[in-house]
Amino acid sequence: MTFEKLCHAHRAIAKPSFTLQVQEPHLTQPVFRFAPSPHGWLHLGHARSALTGFECAHAVGGRFLVRLEDRDALRCKQEFIDQIFADLDWLGIAWETPVLRQSEHLDVYRQAAARLTAVGLTYPCFASRTEIAAAAEPGRFDPDGAPFYPGLHRQLDVNEIARRIQQGEPHALRLDMAKAIARAATKTGDAALGFTELDDTGAPRFVAADPSRWDDIVLMRKDGSASYHLAVVVDDARQGITHVTRGMDLYASTDVHRLLQALLGLPVPIYQHHSLVLGADGAKLSKSFGAPSLKSMKSQGFTATDIRRLAGFH
Repeated sequence: MTFEKLCHAHRAIAKPSFTLQVQEPHLTQPVFRFAPSPHGWLHLGHARSALTGFECAHAVGGRFLVRLEDRDALRCKQEFIDQIFADLDWLGIAWETPVLRQSEHLDVYRQAAARLTAVGLTYPCFASRTEIAAAAEPGRFDPDGAPFYPGLHRQLDVNEIARRIQQGEPHALRLDMAKAIARAATKTGDAALGFTELDDTGAPRFVAADPSRWDDIVLMRKDGSASYHLAVVVDDARQGITHVTRGMDLYASTDVHRLLQALLGLPVPIYQHHSLVLGADGAKLSKSFGAPSLKSMKSQGFTATDIRRLAGFH
């Protein structure tokens, strides 16, 4: 991988109009980040993502940040957080402090969601997963493989909404995708909604985003926490991230992220989605399906050099 070419493929980034505290990206100093969710132990796939960002930053004198996407209070544990830092240190990765923890910034995400609500782009959804699955169109899924949301409660009467909220009924806040796409078009004019994607050699190409592939995504969950899509876009802007390096499994999510960036007036990073580390069965490594952790591999005698090699770094 030609890190110098990848990191130097800068382009002008529009000045953000977001009213929150947003760091203006500094075009002479790239900013990369690694943003794990502390729901379990890191594995080789995480090592590839972390090393990609760190090595790029190191090659060009840029900054490297670690951000904890710990919005899920039930699944996040301090032992996982401690081990994340231990694993990164073991791999020779250095990062700036303090580390941003998303669990400490709920008000920031609420403010962003409120901006979208203020212009009529959101609505409360009281439907359960069972109800959504029952009403979903058979065989239609979003890019993540979930049943395509069938629009339940999109047109719910305002009095009914007020009554159910007053009664304390849990609800998620969803983005009306059709309205959001239409509004983004008025902001971008003739310019296509898209992003710059770098391949493994650092060669850039323009990719047209297609958020219509997604349903009415959740912005704020029933438990009051922010969704991944909203939080990651807000935090990349707040931290002045210029380059987002992450796995190819998140490539389709960039459609949604570009849409939210356009709606909120946020700067657009350069993206590079690296190939995934696959298991013996050809499937993506996953914490949920028992991928061997870096912690366990270390206990079995693997060295940091071994991990770097297995993650594609020599």
